Amino acid sequence: MTDVSATGVSSTEVSADPHSGPHGYMSNKDAYLKRLRRIEGQARGLQGMVADDKYCIDILTQVSAMTSALQAVALGLLNDHLSHCVVEAAVKGGDEADAKVKEAFDAIARLVRS
Repeated sequence: MTDVSATGVSSTEVSADPHSGPHGYMSNKDAYLKRLRRIEGQARGLQGMVADDKYCIDILTQVSAMTSALQAVALGLLNDHLSHCVVEAAVKGGDEADAKVKEAFDAIARLVRS
């Protein structure tokens, strides 16, 4: 039996981290890690290009490719978050659903500004 405190919240709810549990990206985790390692390699390559005094436009072309790769990761994570975390919270309803929608909106706003 779950204990309910004076606030009406069960002890299992109090200890639960809202960001814990299986995240939406878990089914694609290996693919994300592979992509991020590739991006990490691109960043090292960019450092090398600058250190080797490569032509500005060539460096900018690689920066653009790296930016596109990061955007692809971000869009994939956003899709996974909406499809899993937000949908799950919406099914439960209430404050958690409102919080997840706001969180997703804020993340989209940050992506649009970047």
